[in-house]
Amino acid sequence: MVYFPPYWDEEVEKIPGASIENSYVLRGIMLNKDVTHPRMRRCIKHPRIVLLDCPLEYKKGESQTNVEIMKETDFTRMLELEEKDIKRVCDHIALVKPDLVITEKGISDLAQHFLLKAGISALRRVRKSDNNRIARACNATIISRTEELKEEHVGTGAGLFEVKNINDEFFCFITDCRDPKACTIVLRGASKDILNESERNIQDALHAAKNILLLPKLVPGEWNAGS
Repeated sequence: MVYFPPYWDEEVEKIPGASIENSYVLRGIMLNKDVTHPRMRRCIKHPRIVLLDCPLEYKKGESQTNVEIMKETDFTRMLELEEKDIKRVCDHIALVKPDLVITEKGISDLAQHFLLKAGISALRRVRKSDNNRIARACNATIISRTEELKEEHVGTGAGLFEVKNINDEFFCFITDCRDPKACTIVLRGASKDILNESERNIQDALHAAKNILLLPKLVPGEWNAGS
């Protein structure tokens, strides 16, 4: 049995609408995502990236909560407390001066406003596996609480962040990584069937190449041209 080391991390992304010759290997990560606000930056050189697995929205109670409003100012007071809580979370992020925030959870409209005001772009509801790959590609650390954010947690290994529109879908690219331990194979093809077949062929080739690199030995065999 061959051991596959943890540093080998590749992902295949399939985008229909072009020929197979347009496929390429990306030195970084590609996600089928767009920034959460249309005024946020979509192209950032040498981005400082913060990765989170916590929501940037007001935390509601896990059980049912009854609120009794006695005065007309009570509802306004509730909104003020919610705004204060979200601003506190965004201020923790702004202290480390990131250009891009990526979280596995949601981002409220109010949080988007504060992040936009601080000049920070944001992506939300990113898969856990994709967040881990981004961390490996740009040398960042995923944080569960914004209060714990420090300078060493910020990913600075990426050379470019940009959002592109391909076939009326938005894709974000984190590329030109200095020492990426993760990459993305972008497959193009005329149809989904061709893309699926190409992915199976590439996976077979990748596993064969990996086995040769890890265990450089070949078993002699026979090839019959008539078979």
